[in-house]
Amino acid sequence: MSEWESYYKTEGDEEEEKEDSADTGGEYKYSGRDSLIFLVDASRAMFESLGEEELTPFDMSIQCIQSVYTSKIISSDRDLLAVVFYGTKTDKNSVNFKNIYVLQELDNPGAKRILELDRFKGQQGKKHFEELIGHGSDYSLSEVLWVCANLFSDVQFKMSHKRIMLFTNEDDPHGSDSAKASRARTKASDLRDTGIFLDLMHLKKPGGFDISLFYRDIISTAEDEDIGVHFEESGKLEDLLRKVRAKETRKRALCRLKFKLSKDIAFTVGIYNLVQKANKPPPVRLYRETNEPVRTKTRTFNVNTGSLLLPSDTKRSQIYANRKIVLEKEETEQLKCFDEPGLILIGFKPVALLKKHHYLRPSLFVYPEETLVNGSSTLFSALLVKCLEKEVIAVCRYTPRKNTSPYFVALVPQEEELDDQNIQVTPPGLQLVYLPYADDKRNVPFTAKVVANPEQIDKMKAIVQKLRFRYRSDSFENPVLQQHFRNLEALALDLMEPEQAVDLTLPKVEAMNKRLGSLVDEFKELVYPPDYSPEGKGTKRKQDAEGSGSKRPKVELSEEELKDHAIKGTLGKLTVPMLKEACRACGLKGGLKKQELLDTLTKHLLKD
Repeated sequence: MSEWESYYKTEGDEEEEKEDSADTGGEYKYSGRDSLIFLVDASRAMFESLGEEELTPFDMSIQCIQSVYTSKIISSDRDLLAVVFYGTKTDKNSVNFKNIYVLQELDNPGAKRILELDRFKGQQGKKHFEELIGHGSDYSLSEVLWVCANLFSDVQFKMSHKRIMLFTNEDDPHGSDSAKASRARTKASDLRDTGIFLDLMHLKKPGGFDISLFYRDIISTAEDEDIGVHFEESGKLEDLLRKVRAKETRKRALCRLKFKLSKDIAFTVGIYNLVQKANKPPPVRLYRETNEPVRTKTRTFNVNTGSLLLPSDTKRSQIYANRKIVLEKEETEQLKCFDEPGLILIGFKPVALLKKHHYLRPSLFVYPEETLVNGSSTLFSALLVKCLEKEVIAVCRYTPRKNTSPYFVALVPQEEELDDQNIQVTPPGLQLVYLPYADDKRNVPFTAKVVANPEQIDKMKAIVQKLRFRYRSDSFENPVLQQHFRNLEALALDLMEPEQAVDLTLPKVEAMNKRLGSLVDEFKELVYPPDYSPEGKGTKRKQDAEGSGSKRPKVELSEEELKDHAIKGTLGKLTVPMLKEACRACGLKGGLKKQELLDTLTKHLLKD
């Protein structure tokens, strides 16, 4: 019968892993795979640049798709990606529709796929495209969407999200054919009903891209997005990459909970993780004969009979006052369950009471969900507006799952912000900030220090003011991780050598010295004595006579005590250096391993 504590290390492993990940910002797991089809317009207009040095819309699209492939290999290599060209001369698809070319079926991203896309970049890529695929003029967008739907239906895996990302600079593809335009709108509506979302990545064209001519009725708007906000057309690769990054990852909730304002009033919210620590991917164990991943399975056996034990054959126990108390599995689960998952409102406090030193871990984000309770968005919006008006935070009790302990949290209101491209920078919602318990606050002992005089303080203020800059977390990348992934990329793509990552965390010494000028020397004169030299080497501490002697441990055990240890069988408790010294004292040649030393000593001490 196993101890009760082991329940939390065996059968509860999966639940504990999820709980730990929620606490530490670790990796969150979702059911199903994310699938994404890149649908690229291949008409002649996509291969014409607006300027001599500017990239063509098609080249921008290919580079953007390559960037997504590379990031997916690193972040989520189980996701499924595909590339489809339409408006082509050659056709290649499962239903033999004209002017549609499926370059890559839905599959995991890999090095071969990236290299295949690389052949379509630049002037050489344009020639390669014209030779292999060519340009066509007549196509039907409804047939294009039909081909994409078939790609999704041919996949055998369970998919969590199905999306199509459309790259084009033609704002009215069926302007002269109302029947084709009507069929395209109908097909887009059918896809939306089956859970397939269509996102438009419209590119710059002479005269501007008018989304209202056709695509306003085609593109899908998720339930958590503002219908009135549309991206501006992209004329640069950086703008297109920002737009794709905002859309490529489907927002997935960690959990969906009820937010109880009182006994009778509740609505549904989704909890989202905004910040996650980036780690090196763990190594995968492969079978050396076939190079296939190795799966491990754990089985429990009876020590006496060797028979396989089922979960129902084992029980948990805990010893209290020398008495073993047996608990059933259901009882141990009930002990771990404090309350039903959800957010329960306790009250409101001014925002000013939440201090920076209350920080425990990265905050989560709370957004309304209409899946369980209709009208959740309306009630949530009213709560958000009032919290912003009155500048208050909502203090709540947060229980993320059944088997987790509750947390006290503060819900901080957050307004929506858009940038000059009408891309959402900050979403409207509530930031869920974990509040510290009394045990989390430490009383740090302060030692008496020499207090700086006003002149020294003013000089340091001037130095700090000169070195101030606007900090952005995305401006600094982890150099170790960046180099690791670039090394992997070089191996996968058969590059001659990996690209060296720039360490942006290192201080810019020259720029700092130029900004500060003579302030540093002036500060040194105010603080340090005249003969102080920071580059001076410290004097080496002399070792005393006793310390410079032999490093061998002194054995205070006599031969009688060693013999007593040998009789009791406790010689193994002695360390290897002590055993070696005991062998030397007895004039024995033991060996290097502990077992050899034990055998030699035991044989010598028990020979009488």
